[in-house]
Amino acid sequence: MFKGWWGAEQDNGRSMTADGTRFPTLAQVRGYWEGLRQDGKLPLRSEIDPRGIAGALEHCFVIERVAPGVARFRIAGMDLTDMMGMDVRGMPMLSVIDPPARADFGRALEAVFKGPAILEMSLEAERGIGRPALEGRLLLLPLRNRAGATMLALGCLATEGVIGRAPRRFAIARQMLTPLATAAAPAMADSLAEDAAPFVGPARLAPTHPYLRLVKG
Repeated sequence: MFKGWWGAEQDNGRSMTADGTRFPTLAQVRGYWEGLRQDGKLPLRSEIDPRGIAGALEHCFVIERVAPGVARFRIAGMDLTDMMGMDVRGMPMLSVIDPPARADFGRALEAVFKGPAILEMSLEAERGIGRPALEGRLLLLPLRNRAGATMLALGCLATEGVIGRAPRRFAIARQMLTPLATAAAPAMADSLAEDAAPFVGPARLAPTHPYLRLVKG
């Protein structure tokens, strides 16, 4: 056991699911994120509990949008550290992508935040001396920050193969963007409704007439 990137303990093993799925960690992270969505709203960053994705922590990361098409790693699992040969926190996510593919990746990344949308990619690492075949699957899931803006994303990058000599960067083989309908876009009925008037309690006024009393006899 070792301390993961969220401070949670996790196993070092890379076990596969019983049905032989090649990248089970992506399904685990996607299912956990979907479970946090309520009433069409994206999950908040503060709602992410590492215990919910304990089996995938070393493959996971959180990124923050800092400019159009550019996001930096806020936290990242050990797999990314091993692939890049350094701590990637604070680095742009584009650093793990081959330079010729960065423009396309930046456009897809911007769609995650602006859509918002889910991004799935099949990746292939460059090969060379000390760099054998390495295949990857990337999943990016948008999150809300404290202000409710979509400036963050939960990611998972799972690989199959030998990392070899770092750093390893990836070309994009395939990608799929899935637009999301969120509660951020008001329905037509809501847009026509008037704003609720603030409640004003009854004022305490001094009586203008003397109180009545019951007199017996």
